[in-house]
Amino acid sequence: MTREPDAIVPEPGTFAWSVLHDRHPAVIAKVREAFPFGPQQNEALDELASETSVATITAPEPSGCDRDCWPEWVREFAGRQLDQTPFLFAESYFYRRLLDATGFYRPGPWWSVDPFAPMKHAELTDARLAEDLGWFETLTGASSTEIGAVLLSASLWGNRADLGFQMSTRAASAGRADDAPEAAPAVLVDDSDLMWSLLRRADSPQVVMVADNTGRELIPDLLLIDHLLETVGVQAVALHVKPAPYYVSDATGADVIACLTWLAERPEQLGRAGVRLRRACATGRLTIHTHAFYCAPLTYHDLPADLAASFADATVTIMKGDLNYRRLVGDRHWPPTTGFEQLTSYFPGPVTALRTLKSDVAVGISPQLLEVLDKSDTTWRTVGTHAVVQTRP
Repeated sequence: MTREPDAIVPEPGTFAWSVLHDRHPAVIAKVREAFPFGPQQNEALDELASETSVATITAPEPSGCDRDCWPEWVREFAGRQLDQTPFLFAESYFYRRLLDATGFYRPGPWWSVDPFAPMKHAELTDARLAEDLGWFETLTGASSTEIGAVLLSASLWGNRADLGFQMSTRAASAGRADDAPEAAPAVLVDDSDLMWSLLRRADSPQVVMVADNTGRELIPDLLLIDHLLETVGVQAVALHVKPAPYYVSDATGADVIACLTWLAERPEQLGRAGVRLRRACATGRLTIHTHAFYCAPLTYHDLPADLAASFADATVTIMKGDLNYRRLVGDRHWPPTTGFEQLTSYFPGPVTALRTLKSDVAVGISPQLLEVLDKSDTTWRTVGTHAVVQTRP
């Protein structure tokens, strides 16, 4: 039996290391700047910052829907610093401890206050958001197939709108070689036709979409959902979001409400889509779900039974974004030519991953394309210039 490659860890000089040592301090600084925290919160944020490379890991506060799970998850890494643990664990632990530091789970004035709310609000109130969605008004008169392709592309590339990623990403050309050969396509793998065929062949198609970021990503996701319900014949869509604020801009139930409200308040086609989506919520065709597992430092190989059952019942589960992708295939040093279907064969139902590459994991890439990528841009895995649409029926 072939041994699985090692899990990705934050070794010096790697992308994962830069996230812990550059991005996470920037996140802490941004949260401090946004709120008038007192000594208790500021001291807790200082302690969290030190855990990356000085202080040792401790269990999060015994609060929240995951309070009984973290002592077990932390036990394996007791006595280590955060940058001595697998990257997937380190990121999840950091954001859970950030909620502890700000008092999110603690009775008091900061209880349930989203520490990333000001950043999310700024994105929704940016006048450029509506301008950037102007393309939606041009779709009138296009065929259903054409509209579907445009909306799927918008949902895919909307994944670049990760606010945490924007804090630390380098210029897209940072690793491009001077003598680079022909450029690789922006979409490295496109199995979108297979996804559409799965939906067309089903008698009463049901879709689960596991969201990633709010704002500039979630709004195109909602427009795609509107198209699935109104034009493609999907009977119902279950939109899954985080149970608590994680990873800066990850969508929660409150964020879905804010984005639906933003859409419904727009003029013309955007506003009509917003009204239709709110009506779909009222009739039960669009439902919002969450689960404590979405904030766990685990991959989808460890799915709880109830969540696995919801994926098994779906005609297609659409997994949005980089984190969901890492959890789907496993956050390991897979050779990029490893088959996507092979790594997702365990998943309980058909799945499509819509993912902009913003971390080291990459699979399902042909050997020929991999050669072009490695010669043309050494940072192709991490800077958000490439994407994949990968489907396992």
